[in-house]
Amino acid sequence: MSLTLPAGVALPVTASALVLTQQPGNGDNGGQGEDFGKSSPVGFLVLILFLIAVAFLVRSMTKHLKRVPASFDEPAAEEPAPAEPEKKADAEVAEKPASDSTATTKAD
Repeated sequence: MSLTLPAGVALPVTASALVLTQQPGNGDNGGQGEDFGKSSPVGFLVLILFLIAVAFLVRSMTKHLKRVPASFDEPAAEEPAPAEPEKKADAEVAEKPASDSTATTKAD
């Protein structure tokens, strides 16, 4: 499938394409004069200052990120001493059979 333009539109489109694709003349180099692409010492100094500022920002960011907690979730309501009641429960279980055995002996 090809695109064909009507004759009344083709001439202005072709003419405008030719005008837009022309290279600049001798008087205008498009901003590319004698000093185009050269930098000055002031520009180099500004670049160095920006690099130093970025280094300090990265350093500060890493310090702050080390202080961030691993998770922002609320800690679950955990009982810090669930092991102690288990030990007490084990001791009670161990005592009950001993008391049961004496109770059965008394009953005999």
